[in-house]
Amino acid sequence: MIHYTCDLCAGDLQGDQRYVVNMDVFAAQDPAELTEDDLDEDHMEEVSQQIQEMEENAEEPDLSPTTKQFRYDLCCACHKRFLRDPLGRELSKKVSFSKN
Repeated sequence: MIHYTCDLCAGDLQGDQRYVVNMDVFAAQDPAELTEDDLDEDHMEEVSQQIQEMEENAEEPDLSPTTKQFRYDLCCACHKRFLRDPLGRELSKKVSFSKN
C-alpha cells in the first residue's frame, strides 16, 4: 500500500481526501515579429560565424532543462489554503526582518 503525506503540513493522508497539484515552470517565449527586411537578409554568413566561434571556444552546450515539473500531494486544509493563495503572497507579507 502506498503511503501519502501532505507536502505542506506533513500530515498523514491515508483515508483522507487527497489533492494533487501539478506545476510546469518554463521560460515564456513570445514570438518575434518578422519584417520584410528580416526576410530579405541573407543570414548564412552570420550563422557560419556563430558556428565557427562555437568550434573555436569548444564550450559545452547548455543542456539544462528549460521546463521543470513539480507534483505535490495536499490534505483538504492545505488544498483550501493553496487555492486562496497559490503563490504564498500572504506568508511573505507576514515575514518581516529587523533593520539591524
